[in-house]
Amino acid sequence: MTDQLTPIDRAKYVAAHCAADFVQDGMRVGLGTGSTAAWMVRRLGARIKQEGLRIIAVPTSTRTAQLARDVGINVVSLDEARWLDLTIDGADEFDAELTLIKGGGGALLQEKIVATASDQMIVITDAAKEVKTLGAFPLPVEVIPFGWRATKALVEEVLASMDVMGQQSSLRVNGDKPFITDEGNYILDLDLGRIGNARQLALVLNQVPGVVENGLFVDIADQVVIGHADGTCEMRDLSSGTPETSLRQIDLEDARNIFSDL
Repeated sequence: MTDQLTPIDRAKYVAAHCAADFVQDGMRVGLGTGSTAAWMVRRLGARIKQEGLRIIAVPTSTRTAQLARDVGINVVSLDEARWLDLTIDGADEFDAELTLIKGGGGALLQEKIVATASDQMIVITDAAKEVKTLGAFPLPVEVIPFGWRATKALVEEVLASMDVMGQQSSLRVNGDKPFITDEGNYILDLDLGRIGNARQLALVLNQVPGVVENGLFVDIADQVVIGHADGTCEMRDLSSGTPETSLRQIDLEDARNIFSDL
């Protein structure tokens, strides 16, 4: 199994495996969306079968919910859980302050709600997602379908006064139709190139009529777990205010057991 994985896939597996081990018996856990989060969900399913781990989980998308149920995780709504001990989710980009760009998978609204309803958020990623300055990855902005073209024009007008390199936006599509989020909304992807002030941009974008939420996660993530293709897991903790880094080695052969059904 592991010899069929690409280096990026191995790195994602390592990050997911390492972060899933933070989950303790009895926890209420937010489950992210995306390729790295899917590895984490399967790892938790394996722990439930092998260790008898007991958790309840709140997924951030319908596809994560289905995967969680498939691997034996007890899935509930956020209203049922009320508050979470921990959320584990991926990122499309992150910087040294753990400011994130998320939403490449289209689940940014539920992801942000679940993450902010948690005592702690752990980001799982590979090293390629770390950047000095955010913005190379297009910034997703969720908008309501009604009047989306007017919203798009207003967003681009706002960008003219922001500290960004580009000001273009495009409607995300699925084939020849608009991509639809789980909430029935559209997504605008902003091609910014560089984001000079993520906090300011996040606040201003959410003031535009028609904008539901944006993919900038500011002061939400506490830790990042970075996987490497050689099995090294790098953990950085910013929760204490002073970055702390630790390393761990993950046995890549464990992937054979967890994903033997794929």
